[in-house]
Amino acid sequence: MGDVSNCPKCRAIFLRTKFRDVCDKCFKEEEKIFEEVYQYIRKKENRKAMINQVVEDTGVDEDLLIKFIKMGKLKLSQFPNLGYKCESCGSFIQEGSLCATCTNNMRKQLKTYNQEEKRKAELIEKEKKVTFYTKNEE
Repeated sequence: MGDVSNCPKCRAIFLRTKFRDVCDKCFKEEEKIFEEVYQYIRKKENRKAMINQVVEDTGVDEDLLIKFIKMGKLKLSQFPNLGYKCESCGSFIQEGSLCATCTNNMRKQLKTYNQEEKRKAELIEKEKKVTFYTKNEE
């Protein structure tokens, strides 16, 4: 089941689902735009078009075009020059949110963080085990 939400485009109330993030009216508009884009890039001379060229020639919003790619409506194996920017560094990617370099950097940072947290936990545990003796003078 979905959640009741306002359409981000027209603010109409609709039932948001896993597969649809806009109302029915806006979804139909997006489908119409998708058909225009698909007809454009299916032409032999446009198959190798970059995303900015598709945006320029069709007038489609770049974010909507990226949404089509991320949803899998446009298969990048058929259109090798389509892609979008890495959310971290802005380099050209064709899947996911981050490029390989940024993904590796994030993994390294996470590994370093986990090692530091483990070291801190070991120090705290070590401090708990320290025993102090006092000399009892009578």
